[in-house]
Amino acid sequence: MSTINWFDLAIGAVVGALVGVVATAIVNRFALNRSRKQLKESIENSETQAQKLMAEAQKAGENRKKELLLQAKEEIHKSRLELEKDLKDKKQEITREKTRLEQKEESLDKKVEALETKDELLDGRFREVQLIEEKAKELERQKVVELERISGLSVEDARNQVLDAARTEYRHDMAVMLRNMEEQTKEEAEQKAREIIVGAIQRYAADHVSENTVSVVTLPGDEMKGRIIGREGRNIRAIETLTGVDLIIDDTPEAVVLSSFDPIRREIARITLEKLIVDGRIHPARIEEMADKARKEVDATIRQEGDRVAFDTGIMGLHPEILKLLGRLRYRTSYGQNVLQHSVEVCWLSGMMASELGLDVMMAKRAGLLHDIGKAADFEMEGSHITLGGELARKYKEGPEVINAIMSHHGDEEPTSLISVLVAASDAISAARPGARRENLEAYIKRIQKLEEIANSFEGVEKSYAIQAGREIRVMVKPESVKDDDMILKAREIARKIEEELDYPGTIKVNIIRESRAMEFAK
Repeated sequence: MSTINWFDLAIGAVVGALVGVVATAIVNRFALNRSRKQLKESIENSETQAQKLMAEAQKAGENRKKELLLQAKEEIHKSRLELEKDLKDKKQEITREKTRLEQKEESLDKKVEALETKDELLDGRFREVQLIEEKAKELERQKVVELERISGLSVEDARNQVLDAARTEYRHDMAVMLRNMEEQTKEEAEQKAREIIVGAIQRYAADHVSENTVSVVTLPGDEMKGRIIGREGRNIRAIETLTGVDLIIDDTPEAVVLSSFDPIRREIARITLEKLIVDGRIHPARIEEMADKARKEVDATIRQEGDRVAFDTGIMGLHPEILKLLGRLRYRTSYGQNVLQHSVEVCWLSGMMASELGLDVMMAKRAGLLHDIGKAADFEMEGSHITLGGELARKYKEGPEVINAIMSHHGDEEPTSLISVLVAASDAISAARPGARRENLEAYIKRIQKLEEIANSFEGVEKSYAIQAGREIRVMVKPESVKDDDMILKAREIARKIEEELDYPGTIKVNIIRESRAMEFAK
């Protein structure tokens, strides 16, 4: 029963579905036919409207075409009118220009005619001038002939005479002018040199203290003298042997004098003796020990002094041995003036004057500092301090300017640079300061007089002068009595006699001068 019901229901559903499909198809077909009809009517309406639009567009295009053609014709007409007007203006301008050119051409023709006329006149005047010049030349020639006849001289001779007179007058004027310029230049140079030297002296005003060549050791009491002498003099002999210094023990209360030509030995002996006095134990073994300590102290002081001087003066690159030699100058004196202090002063003075003259300041200071370096070795080596200084400078690779400054600062060689001249001037300034050097005045005057007497005692000597504080004797000989070949022998004889009869420090240069002079007076 239930099965039949489900089947019936299924059939009913199928049938219903078929009926629905058929109904839908019918409805759709009816709707499709209706749509086709409407579409056809719409197409027909569209075609009608399109035809109308095409007709209207065609009509509007024709109208627009007519308007454009009309506008183009108007533009063409307008352009034609403007072109015709421009052509007309151009023709008028060309006509005016043509007229103006014709007028210029006529004016030029007239000017050409006038120039041709002037050329003809100028040609005539040129011919007249040529005739006048020929006449003038003839007159000049006749005048020269007449002048030669009257004067008895040719033109060339007269010209030479005039030129000679002019040349003589010009030469005289030039000589006068050169002499005036030379005198003026000398005056200005001397004034400038004075200003530079005075300025350098004022800028470096160092104090000077004269130093003694003997050392005095103060004793705590006179009984110390006996201890220094020792049993049978063994202590004093040990001191003198180890230090190379003479001990002078006299009646001077509480003092012992040390004497030696070598200032370094004297300093070592002084330090040794002071150490022994403080220690109190004085015997040969202790003396030897203290002498070694004193020698080491002096060596250390020498090195320190050399380094200090190089640092204070700003001079770098000095050889270590040169620094030691500078340190040794601390114990060297010259006429009571400390040589190291003197060298430092010459260094500063040379540098200041070189700065004023625009020269190499460091080179001038270096040459000034080393100019007396030979005095550090002249007690130990043979020769003057100048010769020794030059040899030491060459040995330790100093420059040629420094070597020449050392060799020429006392006139032994000619200076080859301005720096050498400055060093010599600075050396003279430092030595000439009041109180810088001292010497027994009476002994000094006697030595100078004796030096001149020795030179004047030779035959043929006219006069002689002791210069440079007695370090040079300048001898003037009579040219008719002493020949050039005899001058060397004469200088050698004078030098030998000075060595035999005179006591003097250092060396003395014998300079013989022989000259012939011609003199006339303008009245």
